Amino acid sequence: MRQMRTALLCLLATLAAPTAAFNPTLIRKNVLPMGVTSRFSHSPRSNISKLMASGGEAYYDQGGEMYDGVRIGPPPDLPSLLLHNRIVYIGMPLVPAVSELIIAELLYLNYEDSTKPITMYINSSGTTTADGQSVGFETEAFAIADVMKYVRPPVCTVAIGQAFGAAAMLLSQGKRGGRAALPNATILLNQPRSMARGQASDIAIRAREVAHNRKTTCQLLAQGCGKPIDVVEKDCQRVKYLQPHEAVAYGLIDKVMMNDSSLPVKPSFLSQL
Repeated sequence: MRQMRTALLCLLATLAAPTAAFNPTLIRKNVLPMGVTSRFSHSPRSNISKLMASGGEAYYDQGGEMYDGVRIGPPPDLPSLLLHNRIVYIGMPLVPAVSELIIAELLYLNYEDSTKPITMYINSSGTTTADGQSVGFETEAFAIADVMKYVRPPVCTVAIGQAFGAAAMLLSQGKRGGRAALPNATILLNQPRSMARGQASDIAIRAREVAHNRKTTCQLLAQGCGKPIDVVEKDCQRVKYLQPHEAVAYGLIDKVMMNDSSLPVKPSFLSQL
């Protein structure tokens, strides 16, 4: 009985012992199919940032291997493709989560390369929804506008779909000569709305803040459009729709873009797919 117990314990110990064949490190680094070479097998970690900046096949996973010039592995996510090609896309109303992401992307691109331009595509209803319901604060748009001026690379803006309210203000804050809209985009000028409720004193405080935000928005628009602030304030008293050619005449954008031939930097990821 004791011999049988000893033999059973030896068998269990043998099965539980790790083997050289089941070594993730060996599988990861050395065991590759014939003809397959690891993309980073001879590249130090410090070179990965160079690969990201070069816009090459891209570093999107640490285990990307190449086979006959084709990357093997899961496809990269779309936001990473856009970001590594210095493209920032605003496709939602300017709520805090959206402004936080846009500001983080601008700061990242600023410190990655302070000379290459940034292209910002805007398809947003501003701080309101399509039906006019307030969903954000104008301070979110002011923060993005300030960072656009703060970063060293020039920020070119392109309106696609819609640029309403605060989003139209951001469109005007792009680099002069680099502000554009696609042919069927719609631009809307309006004033901030107050959704304050409660006691009369609280409503009065909120009304003063809304008036201050309205003045700041008009000042930024006047600077971007090159118009007197009283003209902009008058236009923003009621909603004012602008088609792309009208926005060019108004001074809010510089051109109507028919294709990507006039972009300051063409994305390089298309040639790498």
